[in-house]
Amino acid sequence: MIKWRPVVHVLGILLVMLGGIFGLCALISLYYKEDVFIPFMGTSVAIVVTGLLIWRIVRHEDERIGRREGFLIVALAWSTMTLAGALPYITCGVFDQPIDALFESASGLSTTGASVISDIESIPKGILLWRSLSQWIGGMGIIVLTVAILPILGVGGIELFVAEAPGPSAEKIHPRIKETAKRLWLMYTGLTVMLAVILVFLGMGNFDAINHALTTMATGGFSTKNASIAAFQSPAIEYVISFFMFLAGTNYAVIYFSLKGSPLTAMKSEEFRTYFYFILATVLVVASVGLWKHSVSMEQAFRESLFQVISIVTTTGFVTADYTAWHPALTLIFFFLLFVGGSAGSTSGGIKIIRHLTFAKNSIIELKRLLHPTAMIRIKIDGKLVAPKIITHIQVFLLWYLIIFVAGSILLAIIMADFNTPLLDSAGAVATALSNVGPAIGDLGPMANFAEVPATGKLLLVFLMIMGRLELFTILMLFTTYFWRRN
Repeated sequence: MIKWRPVVHVLGILLVMLGGIFGLCALISLYYKEDVFIPFMGTSVAIVVTGLLIWRIVRHEDERIGRREGFLIVALAWSTMTLAGALPYITCGVFDQPIDALFESASGLSTTGASVISDIESIPKGILLWRSLSQWIGGMGIIVLTVAILPILGVGGIELFVAEAPGPSAEKIHPRIKETAKRLWLMYTGLTVMLAVILVFLGMGNFDAINHALTTMATGGFSTKNASIAAFQSPAIEYVISFFMFLAGTNYAVIYFSLKGSPLTAMKSEEFRTYFYFILATVLVVASVGLWKHSVSMEQAFRESLFQVISIVTTTGFVTADYTAWHPALTLIFFFLLFVGGSAGSTSGGIKIIRHLTFAKNSIIELKRLLHPTAMIRIKIDGKLVAPKIITHIQVFLLWYLIIFVAGSILLAIIMADFNTPLLDSAGAVATALSNVGPAIGDLGPMANFAEVPATGKLLLVFLMIMGRLELFTILMLFTTYFWRRN
């Protein structure tokens, strides 16, 4: 039987944290003398008070958080945070329609980066900071943050950590889950501060630098400019953000051990080598077609290709050019890139490199098994045998991913029947929502937004964004009967 009191207890803590973040953003509005300060601060107070009341009701709760409660907490936490995160957009008058506020909130917390705001530069700075912070806390995971700083959760914290970050990962930074969460957040914060300082040094304003550092390390893609990174017209900024997007899409265990040892340590990881060489090969292909079809310099073709490829593969979603206008073949390549994803143990979304790598190895070995049916042929990653249950898990994940993509595309195409190319637009929208990328293709490409999608379509995409962020299973299991059984 599910223990509801610890579930509600954690939700109260998360609401208090979220209300505190609202208060910080409200103070930024006060600093810039924006008229949204009062409604923003009022929202902050209301959320904090609600969270404190919930926390007080169950403050004496000593029940441990089991695995079932862990998955339920994560699913309800992301749903609750999405609903609460939409409130500032409504109370501050950014949106008239609640569904638009909900979409923007879900896109932020899931680090998708798709937006329904047509004129971003007209939005109050306090709201812009909340958009960026929503991606930053969603990047590493608000549950992981809770485990890191609130020992009140005790040993039950591991159930939250596993449920919130369920992707395959071969290495642990530290045997104690609380210490692991702390070290992840220290690295995450350190890289964010480093990037912000570098961007200021390169000429970006303080406010813009902070926001773009937050959303880069979160692989989120929200920008303070309508033209995204292209607005700054700076090759140096593009190269720096490309490098940090690449880092953000790298397994944090690899980064940690590389910092402790040598940068070459990263090359010992088979997943990192695949990630690196795949991006390099794709960039060279895209740049070659760009040089062939357009009159641009070799450096510009390489820079624009590098930025766009890394942005899509890591599911960040920043843009400096309209890749859908380059060549039809490249549009198709970028569509497939929506399904790639970065490394496991990173802030990126998507399927993840390690799943592709394991599936590819298993597919090749299966051909060998057909020739040698009695041979014991096993898959190895980094010299270690991959357990059969891991292979099964990955195959089931990929199958569910395909089913959800196809079903979602068909359903959204029905909803978006009035669009010029409903099937193309819906397939791109579902792929980018499920993989938490941001820009899609067709009428929802990098130079457009999702404002014209009907309300029911936005609601579907909200569901897909949250499902993709939690890597399917955390949400899917809630729809099974055995999850709710007493034993």
